[in-house]
Amino acid sequence: MGVAIRIEVNPNLYLRDPQDSKLGRSILQHGILLLNELGLEDFTFKKLATRIESTEASIYRYFENKHHFLVYILCWYWERMRYLIGFATQNVHDPCEKLRIALAQIVESSRQNTAVDYIDESVLFHIVLTEGTKTYHTKQVDEENKQGFFLVYKALAADIANIILEIKPDFAYPRSLASTLLEMANYHIYASQHLPALTEICSSDNNLAQVKQMLEFFAFRILQIN
Repeated sequence: MGVAIRIEVNPNLYLRDPQDSKLGRSILQHGILLLNELGLEDFTFKKLATRIESTEASIYRYFENKHHFLVYILCWYWERMRYLIGFATQNVHDPCEKLRIALAQIVESSRQNTAVDYIDESVLFHIVLTEGTKTYHTKQVDEENKQGFFLVYKALAADIANIILEIKPDFAYPRSLASTLLEMANYHIYASQHLPALTEICSSDNNLAQVKQMLEFFAFRILQIN
C-alpha cells in the first residue's frame, strides 16, 4: 500500500510550487521522464514544453532554469527518503537495527510507491544515480548553499549521523560516515551498471541486496560493531 505524503521543497528553488497545479504536476511528471531520457545537458524547457503541449514561457513561470528543476526533484527525493527512514524507525529502540533500516531505505526507496501519481520513483532514482552530483558540483554551489538548496540533503545525512551517535556516542566522524554511506550507495549501484570493474557489486533493478550488505559491512566495521 502506498503512503500518501506531501513533500515540502525549499521555496528558493521555484517561482511557483509545481505540486499546487495541474500544469505544475505535469511539468514534474514529464520533466522527470524527459530528463531521464535525454540527460541534463540535452534537456531543455523548450523540449519539455513540446512534450506536455504547453509553452516554454509557462514552464519558466515555475522554474528559473533547468538546474533549479534538477535540484527541486532531487530535494523531493531526499525529503521523501527522510520521511521513509523516520517512519520505518519511529518505534525501533535498538540503534543498530535503526541503522540497518536506514541503510535499507537508502537502497530500496526507489521501489516504494508514495501514492504520488505524477512522480515515477524508479525513474527519479535513476536520475539521482546519473545526474545527482550535478546539483552541487557547480560553480554556484556556495551561493546556492547559502540559499538553502541543500538543506534537506544535509538534514538526511544528519539523521543518519544521529543514529550513528546513538550506537557509538564517542565516534569522531558521524557526519563523514553518514554522507559517505549515502554517496557510496549511489556510486556503487551506478558503477555496477556502467563501470563494473570499479566494484564487486552486481546489482539490478530488482536485486539490491548486495548493496545493502556492503553498506552494513562498512558501517559496522568502521563502528567496530560485530
